[in-house]
Amino acid sequence: MAKVEKFAFHVPSLEELAGVLQKGLKENFADAQVSVVDCPDLTQEPFNFPAKGICGKPRIADVGGVPYLIPLAQKEKVYDLNTVAKDIELPGAFILGAGAVSSRVLGVNAELIPIVQTKNEKKPAINGSYIAQINPADKGCLLEKYSSKYSDCEFGLLANLYASEGQPGKVIEVKANGRTGELNFVSCLRQILEKHYGEKPVGMGGTFIIQKGKAKIHIMPPEFSTCPLNTDEDVNNWLKFFEMKAPLICQPVIVSRDPGFDLRLEHTHCFSQHGEGGHYHADTTPEAAQYRGYLVPAELLFRIDRPKDTHSVGRD
Repeated sequence: MAKVEKFAFHVPSLEELAGVLQKGLKENFADAQVSVVDCPDLTQEPFNFPAKGICGKPRIADVGGVPYLIPLAQKEKVYDLNTVAKDIELPGAFILGAGAVSSRVLGVNAELIPIVQTKNEKKPAINGSYIAQINPADKGCLLEKYSSKYSDCEFGLLANLYASEGQPGKVIEVKANGRTGELNFVSCLRQILEKHYGEKPVGMGGTFIIQKGKAKIHIMPPEFSTCPLNTDEDVNNWLKFFEMKAPLICQPVIVSRDPGFDLRLEHTHCFSQHGEGGHYHADTTPEAAQYRGYLVPAELLFRIDRPKDTHSVGRD
């Protein structure tokens, strides 16, 4: 059994958060509008999620961690999203986020874009996840629906997950156009929260679309590194970077500040309907950048199988 630690986030009202985020985003984007709205039906285009919304008992899970990937991969670290749902006291949870595939299932290493309605007593799981891997044919991006090849809900090494009951409800809608600052969209959101709430950690998750422009995205290589990756430079030389075009549908998991659980504070994976996806770093066309997102503050944090030996390499 993996060790599970639990923490209660500071949960501001949606109205308060909208005001805080709008003020902060205007320092980093030419135009920003943040409001409280009804969550759109996420079973519809362009999302096509297996759940209608991201509301109801919102929580964040940080599972495993980068120290299980580098300096050398611990391939025996394998998890299951259905088990995670029970660990976070929400069996049947709708889970979004960013993680690594189970190399035990795929036979290779790749990026996982988890989008899963986990199983409950009455219904089996619905796995809407995507895998982004290096295409062996042309070394480009190969984006596939997980369920087109596999029937499990496994993942490996690490994941940052936002979970809820998948219900409709009120959410924070964030619109931001024309990036003027240095920070990417997700880092900007996180740092606004950290600056405003300080010692009180706030967690957020949901989905956003990069509607226009292009973005810097990485995909991990299919083979794990055989020589230790000891620095960020080592990691960046090992990863494969691409410029990918909008629209990209992204799943961010954000924690404003680590309350002492060795967390990854932000992690975002994305997919598209045009065959591109992976780990989001930043838009590469700031003037054209256009974001629209739907976010909810999490009530609880669950830290699952925290690595005993840790480091701060490879966290962006």
